[in-house]
Amino acid sequence: MPMASDLDPDRILALSYVPAEPRPRLSALWRLDHALGQVIAGGREPMISRIKLAWWRESLERLDRERAPAEPLLKELAATLLPVGLTGADLAEMEEGWSVLLDADRLGPEEFSGYSSKRGGLLFRYSARLLGGENQGIETAGEAWALVDLARHSAERDEADAAIARALSMAPFPPMPSRLRPLGMLAALAIRDCDPARMRWEAQGSPGRMLRMIRYRLTGR
Repeated sequence: MPMASDLDPDRILALSYVPAEPRPRLSALWRLDHALGQVIAGGREPMISRIKLAWWRESLERLDRERAPAEPLLKELAATLLPVGLTGADLAEMEEGWSVLLDADRLGPEEFSGYSSKRGGLLFRYSARLLGGENQGIETAGEAWALVDLARHSAERDEADAAIARALSMAPFPPMPSRLRPLGMLAALAIRDCDPARMRWEAQGSPGRMLRMIRYRLTGR
């Protein structure tokens, strides 16, 4: 079964701390987020990117009533996530967060909110469900993580700074139970990236980041 080779080094390390039984499900979910993001990253023509995102959304929605098509990730999502209660409609909602980035000329508070809630908030909520845990602040942590990830990849310094400021306003996050700490590890890195004293951008998977993740995994803070 395909695993996490498409993910960034931070998420690959976080995934390695997920128990073996839910790990393939979480990997599939996170690679869906990556696939949607690649539509934005690789699209020079916004209209073509919109068509591709719409294809993903419609294909995910159809998983609830039809067999998965030949696309490998869709088949994997149908095989791993639908049997444990995540629906194609649930997954299709994640497309809305990415589409915000195509529909706005400039990103303001409303766009940041739509993007972060539908991308990061849903991603962390669904991830927590797959890990078998709940946490009051899990969606907020996911929103902050998504905003920092957006800033990391943004070519617009003003928008990046606004995303960072919005992410910082969401911290600190409530402590997470042990089973959700792989998500907390990512949220801890997001706050690390917000530190104005740190040179941007620290390479993902660097030793300092790995140590920060391991410390969070061991201590929960």
